[in-house]
Amino acid sequence: MARSTRPVVHYMATRPDGTVPPTCEHLARYPREHGEPVPTVNLANHVGQVVDHPSPGQKWYTDRPFSYFHMYTRPGEILERIEEGWPIRLFVVQPLGETGNWGGRHYPYWLMSQQIRVVEETEAWRAFGHHGAQVLATLAQLPDLARQWAAEWAADPEGTRRTYKAWEKRVDDMTQWAYRKAQYSRRSAGLTTANQLAGDAAGQAATDAGAAPHAVALIQLRARCLVAGQLMHDRIRSGDYERLIRRLLLGAEPSAA
Repeated sequence: MARSTRPVVHYMATRPDGTVPPTCEHLARYPREHGEPVPTVNLANHVGQVVDHPSPGQKWYTDRPFSYFHMYTRPGEILERIEEGWPIRLFVVQPLGETGNWGGRHYPYWLMSQQIRVVEETEAWRAFGHHGAQVLATLAQLPDLARQWAAEWAADPEGTRRTYKAWEKRVDDMTQWAYRKAQYSRRSAGLTTANQLAGDAAGQAATDAGAAPHAVALIQLRARCLVAGQLMHDRIRSGDYERLIRRLLLGAEPSAA
């Protein structure tokens, strides 16, 4: 019996208003700085419709700020080219006509086209990969968690510092493991964005709670590990080493690892 194959799904991310960001941010910077508009398309206004590129460039090079429709077959990499980062909106699209990929074999999840059909809007959490919903839920909890962790430092500064320092030595290799797994599973951009969001949220909350700079830095590391563990949860299997990784990244307390 022939094995069935999943249909390839193509994704495009937009700004929160539904407009497509520039294909190349550094080329877009000069026109914007001089008050010149950069062409774009609002995908939210064209669901179910075929859309032609407003100003196609040379195939398939980045010779202008918005040269082509740039889509992904691996949603976990979408955030690598969003100039303002999170939040985004995410759309399923269908490439039409000739397609290309200037990234070649190194970026097989990229596809360029000068015409698309906007199929539907889908859940934005998919931009973080398979466990994106859990990642967003964890990010929403981080301010409260960071305030709780800051309170622990205030209650026992020396004891908490020793606990975190011991945990930090063990977790360093685990963060590298998570990054390698993210690269292999094509969600490194999702991990990079999640790490940034986690560090920012936890750092702000801990600082507001009065934590000292060294405590804030370790609380940020703890937050980044927590979201990395959520994002890569489906890649943490049942072996002894990976159970250790799970405890280090997702453990309720550093001392529990």
